[in-house]
Amino acid sequence: MRLHLALLAALLTLAAAAQPPFRGYYYLLDCGAAASTTDSRGLEWLPDGGYVTGGEPHQLPDQGLLDPALATRRDFPHEPGKKFCYELPVDRNRRYLLRPTFFYGASSPPPPVFDLIVDGTFWTAVNTTDDVLAGSASYYEAVFGASGRNMSFCLGVNPDYTSAGPFINALQVIQLHDSVYNATNFTASAMGLIARTKFGSTDGVERYPNDTFNRYWQPFPDSKHAVSSTHNVTSADFWNLPPPGVFNTALVAEQDAPLVLQWPPIPLQNDSYYVALYFADTVSESSRTFNVYINDYSFYEGLTVTSAGLSVFATQWILSGLTRVILAPISGLPPLINAGEVFGLFPLGGYTFPRDARALEAIKRSLQNIPDDWNGDPCMPHGYAWTGVTCDKGQIPRVISLNFSSMGLSGYLSSDIARLTALTDISFANNSLSGPIPNLSNLRNLTRLHLQDNKLNGTVPQTLGIITSLRELFLQNNELDGAVPLNLLLNQGLTYQFLPGNNFFPRPPR
Repeated sequence: MRLHLALLAALLTLAAAAQPPFRGYYYLLDCGAAASTTDSRGLEWLPDGGYVTGGEPHQLPDQGLLDPALATRRDFPHEPGKKFCYELPVDRNRRYLLRPTFFYGASSPPPPVFDLIVDGTFWTAVNTTDDVLAGSASYYEAVFGASGRNMSFCLGVNPDYTSAGPFINALQVIQLHDSVYNATNFTASAMGLIARTKFGSTDGVERYPNDTFNRYWQPFPDSKHAVSSTHNVTSADFWNLPPPGVFNTALVAEQDAPLVLQWPPIPLQNDSYYVALYFADTVSESSRTFNVYINDYSFYEGLTVTSAGLSVFATQWILSGLTRVILAPISGLPPLINAGEVFGLFPLGGYTFPRDARALEAIKRSLQNIPDDWNGDPCMPHGYAWTGVTCDKGQIPRVISLNFSSMGLSGYLSSDIARLTALTDISFANNSLSGPIPNLSNLRNLTRLHLQDNKLNGTVPQTLGIITSLRELFLQNNELDGAVPLNLLLNQGLTYQFLPGNNFFPRPPR
């Protein structure tokens, strides 16, 4: 019996050890790495090769780094207008914390500057120059909602920045609990982190395993006002589920005096921000009441804080320039604050017309040797369409042109091309495509169809002749046969070329 109990206990221990550190879909990617690594907190980092198609791995020289995920990076080419994307399966309608990390290493000239894009939304520009000079890594953090079963995280080559391609060392994507930041409408906006702070702390960054979502809580030391406590606060009582450890330190005002903080420590653009402040009395079974102001505007009046803790937040608070948080006493013990978060809110950038996006994905599957930037949203953000794809500037962009000539493609022409009903131009010229020409009669706006210099076979579809908008048709140098439809030969408004090449009978005029 004891043996069975011991065996059962061992199995339970192994099962507990095998539990993933985070819920749902999550990714800890060591970019450019050839094998998985485990960091000092026991988190396993996986090679990123299975999630990205472009870029080259680069090993950094040993610089005594504590984080193994910074020992490699993935470098992408400098090809203006291209975006290189990580494709990540996710749970639809969940929200995800994204944290890419960048460490270029010792560099001269300065490291590249480039854009971050999530699905069809421009997030921010990455400039790590100051951190490189300080010998430290840079990380950016945002929270996005998942609109589908796949999320694209992309690095964009902006020609207005530098002449070198983007890079990345690590990428964390962690599914958040449904209650976390649930006051934000993630169908319209995303949140970019400005500051996440543990006031009064002189320790290092508070993160996993103390924070179950591996959020980074930066210390904010102040020897004059800092206090600490050891009582426990239940994080489950807070929507945002802050780690209990952030309530173990605080900044406390002097008796009968306000507490004034310049926080966040950087000037902000005039815009709407998500602000969350966290409070817990450091004295057990005690309370204090005070008013909270931000830049002299009332944020919360008559806030009573007990040792059980509470938080107050605003989802769209206007901030501009340097920000002051003022805690003004009302009664009892002097005011205090334990932690805070500030996020910038930015609108989602939109998506390609869904039917067009699905059609392009199907076309992509029918081809080989495709460009390495055919990932992410095909049209968005503006200026970052897939190579060879042109979209209109509508709020929900439509695909209006495919120019895939001389791209070294092989495979076949997918019938899904006919689902791109806004197309005016198609060129697959000078590739190695085989198979028949599909029925394109749904393309009522098509003016040019260039399929010359391939290995297409079969007959020329008579349905091409009912596209009344068609003005150019080039099919020479393929392996087509049969008769050219009369409705094409008799169309006086059509410029066509069927020869040389092909095996038409009777032979059409040149």
